[in-house]
Amino acid sequence: MMDSREARSSAAITGSSAVPARALPSVAEHSATAQTRAVRALWIAGRWLLLALVIGFFLLPIAFLASTSLKTKDDVLSGNFLPATIFWQNWPDAFRSIELLLFMRNSVIAAGLSALLTLLIAVPATYAMVRFGAGGKHLYTFVLASYTAPPVVALVPLFFLLRRLNLIDSLIGLALVYGLANVPVAVWLLDSFIRQLPQAIEEAAWVDGAGIAGTLVRIVTPLIAPGIVATGIICLILSYNEFLFAVTLTYRPETQTLPVGIALFQGDRLVNFGQMAAASLTGMAPVYIVALFFQRWLIRGLTTGAVK
Repeated sequence: MMDSREARSSAAITGSSAVPARALPSVAEHSATAQTRAVRALWIAGRWLLLALVIGFFLLPIAFLASTSLKTKDDVLSGNFLPATIFWQNWPDAFRSIELLLFMRNSVIAAGLSALLTLLIAVPATYAMVRFGAGGKHLYTFVLASYTAPPVVALVPLFFLLRRLNLIDSLIGLALVYGLANVPVAVWLLDSFIRQLPQAIEEAAWVDGAGIAGTLVRIVTPLIAPGIVATGIICLILSYNEFLFAVTLTYRPETQTLPVGIALFQGDRLVNFGQMAAASLTGMAPVYIVALFFQRWLIRGLTTGAVK
């Protein structure tokens, strides 16, 4: 009897003090872990390589412009990417050949006014078409289809219309043309932003006594503000780069825009590519500054409009 008790007590003591041995990882587990780490490292390296290729692809034209702006006339004709000798004289010559800052000022004024006009028309127009079906089911298609027509089709009627209104060869007339021409683009971009808004928010505002105009100004516009900013920047860039209307509807340096000014570097027999590249790089600065300043709004607006 005593032997059995002693055996049980010793077994209990032995069981309570025993610690399970930790299994050592096998060779197969070590190999699988190493392979997983290698695949993860290759995946990360591949993503960074792809990102570098994409960035390099988009920066290549700017790098080519910068290289061309430092080349002599003979060096440009050689076709080499890098200049044989650094020729800084193209930069001061570009500012002396044309009134570059004046052309840039005209472009900024015309593009800014046109973007503002486009938004003033497109925001209420898009809201009316999306929420209330204004114009029927064909108006939206007609507005977008009007942008597919080549601009040269409207050139002659616009010329006579601006001349009748005494707006020919003026920045106001040019901004008016740009603003109306970009309305289809703005309507197309703003459509998705307005459709994403829950209509219950607007209905609650109507119940509280807000009218349609008040709801649009105080409720809808703040909610789609990133989309409005993104749309305004895109329309501003389109107007800033426009050439056909600017070269046809303006004649004096006081009203001509930057694309027209850059075209003046083309002579009868020779094109000053070095000075043209320097002027082009200088003209890109305002657009990049605006995009950098509104970067948060621009990215937020574009990504919000892309997800439905």
